[in-house]
Amino acid sequence: DAATNGCRLVNGESDGWPGLVLDQYADTWVLKLYTTAWRPWLPRLRRHLTDLGGGRRVVLRLSRNAQTPDTADGWQDGSNLIGTDTAESVVFTEDRLRFRADVVRGQKTGFFLDQRDNRRLVGGISAGAEVLNAFSFSGGFSLHAARGGAMRVTDLDLSPHALAAARANFALNAEDPAVGRAVHETVQADAFAWLATGPRRSFDVVVCDPPSLARRETERSGAIAAYGRLAADCARRVRPGGWLVAASCSAHVTTDEFLNAVRRALGLPGGGWTEVRVTGHAPDHPATFPEARYLKAIHLRRRPTVSRR
Repeated sequence: DAATNGCRLVNGESDGWPGLVLDQYADTWVLKLYTTAWRPWLPRLRRHLTDLGGGRRVVLRLSRNAQTPDTADGWQDGSNLIGTDTAESVVFTEDRLRFRADVVRGQKTGFFLDQRDNRRLVGGISAGAEVLNAFSFSGGFSLHAARGGAMRVTDLDLSPHALAAARANFALNAEDPAVGRAVHETVQADAFAWLATGPRRSFDVVVCDPPSLARRETERSGAIAAYGRLAADCARRVRPGGWLVAASCSAHVTTDEFLNAVRRALGLPGGGWTEVRVTGHAPDHPATFPEARYLKAIHLRRRPTVSRR
């Protein structure tokens, strides 16, 4: 139901590349610009969105590349392009789960809608599992895991604000029986350090979805190495028969570069792991030009330990 679910309405963006996106959260639309080239077009965009939206509120978000010292046009990051509602957050639903998006100050447009399909897949492998959500942000993967029957979910993030948002999202869904039964734990720590040298804990499902590790071309080689180290550190925490879901949103790292870094780290082919699937953007996030294909994820399963008599 487009009236309540978060969805992407327009896509012309990838991480670090010029363009715009238009995301829908319930009755609020969020338009984010990634380049100043769009600013002269705002009056025309406003007219079109007024015609399309039927009175919906439209919040304007501006990336650093789209912000200028000159605010003569009156548009600032977080201001309303259409409407008078000043609420900073909006509650919307995704697959019957409720989430709160910070549409005025939050990252991107307030939530990461492009990971919706991967969150659904994680929910499908989490029955009876203990799940680690590394770089958890506001707990999207964790809530899907809990609703999928996970016994315990652990959110790991450096940001206390992100972890507070995750706890708030769990509270929004407390009436769901599966979510209510799951134990939800938050750990505030540097995820890189915790995964490498933190407590010796293992999990049935580990999700590793870090922020972009290469925001410019000069950072590409370092990012590729970092993805490999993260995959190796996460793999050591996956129990036999368990799952690792590793993702990248770095546009400057190609899909093949990311996948090969993960495969090498886990010793594929072989190495005790089975590659189950590779995924990308959700259908409402079409990547019609190469630079837009920034999101990639690989789902791997560790082979069970075979007992020998």
